[in-house]
Amino acid sequence: MASLKQRTSGLVQRKNDRESGEEEDEARRCGEEDDQEQDDKGDSKETRLTLMEEVLLLGLKDQEGYTSFWNDCISSGLRGCMLVELALRGRLTLEACGVRRRSLLSRKVICKSDAPTGDVLLDEALKHIKDTQPPETVQSWIELLSGETWNPLKLHYQLRNVRERLAKNLVEKGVLTTEKQNFLLFDMTTHPLTNNTIKQRLVKKVQESVLEKWVNDPHRMDKRVLSLILLAHSSDVLENAFAPLQDEQYDLGMKRVHTLLELEPEKESAKPNVNELMWAVVAAFTK
Repeated sequence: MASLKQRTSGLVQRKNDRESGEEEDEARRCGEEDDQEQDDKGDSKETRLTLMEEVLLLGLKDQEGYTSFWNDCISSGLRGCMLVELALRGRLTLEACGVRRRSLLSRKVICKSDAPTGDVLLDEALKHIKDTQPPETVQSWIELLSGETWNPLKLHYQLRNVRERLAKNLVEKGVLTTEKQNFLLFDMTTHPLTNNTIKQRLVKKVQESVLEKWVNDPHRMDKRVLSLILLAHSSDVLENAFAPLQDEQYDLGMKRVHTLLELEPEKESAKPNVNELMWAVVAAFTK
């Protein structure tokens, strides 16, 4: 009898252990799926970059370590990247379009999940969006997160020092380093490139998406790569990825980029299995 009880208790214990293990596996799987789209398949965990970091890296001058002083688009472009990154990670979505099919720019941004992303900037933006009632549109959030508002009561939404904070993330990931440069009247912290392999991998990914791996259909393209191309253009840094190409390849690549830029966000967002919020961000920059 004692032996039977021991065997029964062993079976129960193994069953409980198995169920516990299955629950842990399921939780781990859900967490991996949640952020799957934000992962570059060929990248190691240490060098995985967010859309914001990729756009900033494309805009940074390798040796000097800062973006062009004449680029007045990258600030709002980086805020757009945050919204798309959060959408790709399953944190944000657009409210339903309704029977009358409201336009992308009139639909509000809704928080689907407030689970932390592990990125301070993304979590900060996500908290603002989650806590704001009534919800705001994509256009409003790009302006609010950039600090481009005349309403003093909404100035607290501004995310400050975004470029510097992103650069520090890239320093921690071993992509950039930190230096001080003297500009006659003032000193400025700069972040020159230290890991050219990662930068070249990023440039190659952009180039190949419109050359060797061109599929002539935005809905067959990887959502992250498509977002990167469109947001890099909105941030006025896409040209940097094509500059090293030979003339013939450059012309072909830019021709295909313009094919993507000429797409109508409203029509594209109505197709199945699309990231509506990404198309809303594109619409905000091209309206």
